[in-house]
Amino acid sequence: MNKEQTIKIQPKQTFPLTIKRLGINGEGVGYFKRQVVFVPGALPGEEVVVEATKVNPKFAEAKIKKIRVQSKDRVKPPCPVYEQCGGCQLQHLSYQGQLREKRDIVIQSLERHTKLPVSTLDIRETIGMEDPWSYRNKSSFQVGQRDGKVLAGLYGLNSHQLINIEHCAVQHSQTNEATSVVKRILEDLKIPIYNEKTQKGIVRTIVARVGVQTNELQVVLITTQKEIPKHDILIEEIQKRLPNLKSIVQNINGEKTSLIFGEQTELLSGKEFIQETLGDLQFELSARTFFQLNPIQTVNLYNEVKKAAALTGVEKVVDAYCGVGTIGLWLAGEAAEIRGMDIIPESIDDAKKNAKRHGITHTKYVPGKAEEVLPKWVKKGWQPDVIVVDPPRTGLDNQLLQTILQVKPKTLVYVSCNPSTLAKDIQTLSKSYTVEYIQPVDMFPQTSHVEACSRLVLKK
Repeated sequence: MNKEQTIKIQPKQTFPLTIKRLGINGEGVGYFKRQVVFVPGALPGEEVVVEATKVNPKFAEAKIKKIRVQSKDRVKPPCPVYEQCGGCQLQHLSYQGQLREKRDIVIQSLERHTKLPVSTLDIRETIGMEDPWSYRNKSSFQVGQRDGKVLAGLYGLNSHQLINIEHCAVQHSQTNEATSVVKRILEDLKIPIYNEKTQKGIVRTIVARVGVQTNELQVVLITTQKEIPKHDILIEEIQKRLPNLKSIVQNINGEKTSLIFGEQTELLSGKEFIQETLGDLQFELSARTFFQLNPIQTVNLYNEVKKAAALTGVEKVVDAYCGVGTIGLWLAGEAAEIRGMDIIPESIDDAKKNAKRHGITHTKYVPGKAEEVLPKWVKKGWQPDVIVVDPPRTGLDNQLLQTILQVKPKTLVYVSCNPSTLAKDIQTLSKSYTVEYIQPVDMFPQTSHVEACSRLVLKK
């Protein structure tokens, strides 16, 4: 095909398609006249008739008109607003099917972005959950108003329509209950709800978080201003109707922004934070503390990190992107020393507190970028044996990749939440490192997200 030859598909054209695999966003992928077509809601192995909705030079998007041959893994989504909400992408796929396809998404990324012999790599079966529902310990639902009723939910797929979510199938039951109780109280007390169009009103978002192991509940009201009418009755009612409530917090965000939290946080009632437990570790979660959304699978993921690090008690370990120190503290019992860094100073303060609370003294936490901090330590003669990285979706900073290749730790444990950037980084690291294995972990059942823990060892 020469470059001049443009796409054959026309907008609104209908055509048959066989779905070959799942894309990274959970959509079905097929080929029509050698042109890639993405079809939300279609599953591998299905034969469908689709209508083109969007045509780009390199690919097309289409919607299902008819399923001629259905996948044996197709199931009925239990959520009534699944089609409109967009929070989940795979409720129409059986859970076994989800685990299989997530492993395949990792394989596809490696095939696309590396020169490695992917078919010979040890890519393990995805670790799933016994119960892949009601696992999220935190919800952030926008509030709105329609005909005097207070709604809370998410904005619909590619729209600015607020989808009211009465019961979210992947949220913990206590966060669902907290949201619906607060919603009813706001309605009863006629407290002004923020309207995005007019930019008037007070309450914008209800955030609820539960300590899954401790059963402690926190509610955060995000408002446009500090003053809330009927403030005392509001707090009294919330406390009365939610017996496990330990903390009510207000966060003020008057900006026109898609960011949920503003800078100012006020305690309205109870404690500043709730407690949560991961294995033998306890954490204090304040309104803005980052914490893993699926604690059950977090324990499984961290245990995979521990296996991959294969510590014997003598190793110096770097926990890059350490956050509040969770991974490093998980490994601390089997390491000689843990050092961590993060660009968020508050996280470093929390990491120090967390280490102190658990009586773990062989740690050192500093604010800063791993690619700047690590060379300084090495220059002073401190050489890590193991580096653990858990970067954001964008993957490792290029400078950090180069630093790792220079510092040459014997083992690199790469925790990834984005298979594409994982594969690109593995390609760069493959100059000096062999991929011993990759273990996918399903942290977010019903969605297209997949985490992976990879063990890379220095070539001899």
